[in-house]
This record gives sequence, structure tokens and C-alpha cells, in this order.
Amino acid sequence: MDSQCARSALSLGFISHTSSVSRASAADSPISLQIDSSFCGSSNSVPSVPLQLLEQKEEKIELENGEDHSEDEKFSILGHPMRLKRPRDGQSLLCGSAPKRVAVEPGLEARRAAVRAWGNQPLAVADPEVHAIMEKEGQRQFRGIELIASENFVSRAVMEALGSHLTNKYSEGMPGARYYTGNQHIDQIELICWERALAAFNLDSEKWGVNVQPYSCTSANFAVYTGLLLPKDRIMGLDSPSGGHLSHGYYTPSGKKFSAASIFFESLPYKVNPQTGYIDYEKLEDKALDFRPKILICGGSSYPREWDFARLRQIADKCGAVLMCDMAHISGLVAAKECASPFEYCDIVTSTTHKSLRGPRGGIIFYRRGVKSRKQGLHLSCGDGSAHYDFEEKINFAVFPSLQGGPHNNHIAALAIALKQVATLEYKAYIQQVKKNAQALASALLKRKCRLVTGGTDNHLLLWDLTALGLAGKYYEKVCEMCYITLNKSAIFGDNGSISPGGVRIGTPAMTSRGCLEADFETIADFLLRAAQITITVQREHGKFQRDFLKGLENNKDIVELRNRVEAFASQFAMPGFDI
Repeated sequence: MDSQCARSALSLGFISHTSSVSRASAADSPISLQIDSSFCGSSNSVPSVPLQLLEQKEEKIELENGEDHSEDEKFSILGHPMRLKRPRDGQSLLCGSAPKRVAVEPGLEARRAAVRAWGNQPLAVADPEVHAIMEKEGQRQFRGIELIASENFVSRAVMEALGSHLTNKYSEGMPGARYYTGNQHIDQIELICWERALAAFNLDSEKWGVNVQPYSCTSANFAVYTGLLLPKDRIMGLDSPSGGHLSHGYYTPSGKKFSAASIFFESLPYKVNPQTGYIDYEKLEDKALDFRPKILICGGSSYPREWDFARLRQIADKCGAVLMCDMAHISGLVAAKECASPFEYCDIVTSTTHKSLRGPRGGIIFYRRGVKSRKQGLHLSCGDGSAHYDFEEKINFAVFPSLQGGPHNNHIAALAIALKQVATLEYKAYIQQVKKNAQALASALLKRKCRLVTGGTDNHLLLWDLTALGLAGKYYEKVCEMCYITLNKSAIFGDNGSISPGGVRIGTPAMTSRGCLEADFETIADFLLRAAQITITVQREHGKFQRDFLKGLENNKDIVELRNRVEAFASQFAMPGFDI
């Protein structure tokens, strides 16, 4: 390789540094570079030959040692005088013999080792403060009874994927159309996730498509609105105090808009019957025909009964709306065929990927594709009036680039693993046990004269109306938390908003994942009732003002006694995914 070739390679960036050297230290550091001889246009197959750049100030030292550098090519880089050292002693550029190595900069290996050292430290060493808090959270989960209906414990395999090297990769775009290179394996994982998502819900890929990139179900819902609607278009979903979700649109009686869905779109909710707690489909239809929403939403966060999807389909067709189901809470039951499926009647179905599905935290969107079905009268509800659905491109574009950046590849891999588990007989048995446990808990509370909204449950959750006991959900929730029982306050229809809801929502998936059966939930019912008795006593003795009530919880012997009982009970059951 001649010196002209070397200069060209240098100027065009074809020389790669084998050590990282700052511009400021170039005058003091020897730099080893490698030039690909094919760059010079030679017809011979010539291997890359390491060339060494030495500074002129070293020349005097080497001449004193009797070395002749008359043939070395001199030039400069960034204003620093350099020369290209050529092979000596008969060494050929083509013979593959190793050139003489120049001593590396003192401390260079130490610098490399330093970076590697902190980059490979385990969490306990790298950040003992955060590690200690995480350990405490692990202990909290192990020692307590988890009854929040929207929480669950993932399997070990899902947890391993979430903590994997897949988090390192940027993958904006869809498989085969990424904005970054190096995504061939990421594409494979996402395509597998698509296939398993459709298989988990027994869907035909000719009729349904899926997007697995949303960061949450709220993100998934907003992507649907963004893709299909214009600002101020109308949506209609179940009212939050009736068991709906904020992402379906919600505003307080004073008119304050809580949800982005209500800020950017016009929302009008439908409600449950205040006497029965069931959805009033007659009033829903009347309201929908007056309001004419472009998207009619079904599904909720605390509705314990089945949905009449066929009835909702009729209403959507009458008012010309797209029918969308948010099945976040019941997706696991739908996959296991343990509740009514929205896929037969709905145009779009969204979900979280955790909760009863028991996957990682995230969202997913299913949408109809292909030829429209005339049987359902969907010519009214699918936008462009053509014979084919037009959801796919609009929804995918809304997810990225409209609303999100790069997908979380570790989450998508974990979801693919969870969806494989969902397709097993073991998972179906798990969901059946979730329902049995919910019914056992409901029966146990009813036997103890507790009031449940709708009088029971058809799925994995139930609503306990505490107003009959004169309790506020937030006070009961706090007492339970101090006793190592986690559940959440919930609005009951008739409340004046969700500031001081009059009930609590209780779910069975998480403790079922730890191995609890019907008899165990009988015991849990006793714990819940004892917590209610403690709450009543504290409220009677200290009053209903929050400051006074909380003071009454300090050093409360009844709370300590119940906490010890709960911890002894919960510690019998192993934690999925990690060992305590």
C-alpha cells in the first residue's frame, strides 16, 4: 500500500483506531491504525496490514538507537506532525508477518479496565441504596396478601426476559422497516409475538392484525383514538364511578377533565343501574343514538359482570360507531375461554399485558383487517366506506411515530413468552382457579353480611360497598395496607366523584399465582372483615377527619396482631419468579 493510499484512507475514515485516544492527547500518544488494502483498488486479495503512526519527536530517540527512517512517509493529522512507519527487515506487506508493536500509552489498559469494572458490577455493589429498597419490596410482596385486581406475579421466564440485554437495542418502526440497523433478531422476536398473540385468542391472521408495541393499555387506547379520530370527535365509554376507566374519558361533576381522552376528544359516559350495579343497555342505546359517538367503548377496570357484546354491536351499528373493547382486566379469562369474547363482535380490542394475562407490564392492540363483514352492518362504522377495513395503517402509524418512540424489546420478548404460556392447559386451569377463588371470596363476604356491588362476580374481581358500614374506602384501604393487605379504594356508582370513594376493589389473580385455593380465600375473607372492624373502631374513637384517623392507627395493637397473622399466612406461599 503506498502513502497516497494511506492518506486517502485517513481522510475518508477507513482507518480504525484500536485504542481510544482523545484529540488533546494525540501529541503524546502512539496510535495504531489498520488500513484495508482493498480500498486502494488492488486486484489482489491483500489482507489488512497494521500500520503504525509515530510522532516526529520519537525520531530523535530512534536515530540514536541506529534506526534509519529515511523511507518513512511524513505528514500531519489535525496539525500534529506524524509519519507512516513502513515495515523493516524484509517484512512484506503481503506475507502476513506481524509488524513490530509499539508500546501502548501508559495507563491505557487501566482506563479500559476501569470502564469495564463499573459496567459489570452487580446491583448490590453498583447501587446498594436502590438494591436495599428493592429487597424490601421483595419482602413486602412475600409477606403480604396482594388483592389489587390489576396486579399479578409474572413467571420466572418472563422476569428473566425483562432483565435481559434486549433492553439495549433501539428498534423504532415495524419489523422489516426499522429506523436503525441491527434489528434482524429483534424482528424475529416481534414477529413471534404477533403470531402468539393471535394464537392465544384463536384469531385468524387474515381477519385480525396486532400491534404489540404500546407501553400501556392507556397508550394503546389513545393510539386508537389518535389513529381513527380528529380532535374533538366523540367517544363514549363506561363512567369511571360505574367501573369504567379514565382512558375512556372522564370528567368530574364540576366539569374538570381528568383524562387526555376527554381533553382532546368529546366524551360522554354511560352508567350502570344504581339499584342493580349492572350496565343499563337501554339507557346506553338512547344516549348513544343522541350523542352519536364515533367510537363506542366497552370494558372497564372494576365491573364484576359479563359484557353483552352482541347488544353493544347492535347499538354501535345503529349509531354508526366503531365498537372498541378494552379487555385489560379480563384478557386472561378471554384467552382461556372462561368469559365472553369481544372478538366476535368488536372492531378493535385493546388490553394490558399483565393483570389476568400474567405477562409483563404493557399494552396491545388487535384490529380487524381484510374484507368487512356485511352481517354486522359494519359499513357504518369503519371509516372510508370501502369494502376493506382501514384500521391497520392508521393504528400502527399512531403508535409510531405519532405517540411513541422505540418499543421496549425486553417487554415484547417477555410478552411472547407469556403468550406461549397462555396457550397451555396449565394456564386454563390457572384461570379457572382465579374464578373459583373470586366466587369463594364473594360467598365468604356475603355470608358475613357484607354488601357486594351486583351481589357477586362473574370474573376475577369483586366490589365491596363499604357505605353500609359507614366507612370510606380510603380509610379501610390504609388499615389494610398497615396489616400487609393491599387492595384499592374504588368508586361506587352514586358517589360524588372518585375523591372519597365508598368501596374497595378486590381481585384474586395475584394470590392464585402464589397457589391460594378456595379455602385460603375463606381465611382471607376473615382478615378483610377484621380489618373492617378495626377501621370502624378507630373511626369511632378518633373521628373521621383524616389527621385524627391516621393518628389513631399509630401503635395500634389490633393492627399489629392482624399484621402478624397476615404475615404468617402469606409466608406459606412461594413467590413466582424469585426466591425469598
